Amino acid sequence: MNRVILMGRLTRDAEVRYSQGENATAVARFTLAVDRRFRRSNPTGGDEQTADFINCVAFNKTAEFMERFGRKGTKFVLEGRIQTGSYTNKDGQRVYTTDVVADSVEFAESKNASGGSEYGSAPSAPAPSGAAGDGFMNIPDGIDEELPFN
Repeated sequence: MNRVILMGRLTRDAEVRYSQGENATAVARFTLAVDRRFRRSNPTGGDEQTADFINCVAFNKTAEFMERFGRKGTKFVLEGRIQTGSYTNKDGQRVYTTDVVADSVEFAESKNASGGSEYGSAPSAPAPSGAAGDGFMNIPDGIDEELPFN
């Protein structure tokens, strides 16, 4: 089974291109900085957060989503698969690649959560009518009897 789930921040804006031809396909390339679970001690005595920088690619609707919202510093959760490949560069050398092909990408935090950070902010959908300040809809009292499950 080849499944990957990542959560990280974009290192730069997603780069989106469209294929040529009758059925143009959107292709987005981007890099996620994914924090590791542990910290490494540095020579000055403090702890240093380490991250992996993972190359990702998305196609079609997912690529269009990244074109619209994929800005540097935005935190995303990505689900996809690892794909390896190779090509010969202009110097005749064989180059090997490893990418995560994104099947789905979602925001990992709200606009408010990232708004004051150094990473910028992600666009968010407008709050539904009747939404509380925390982004969740207020549910009226006494509605429990109408719900199909308990």
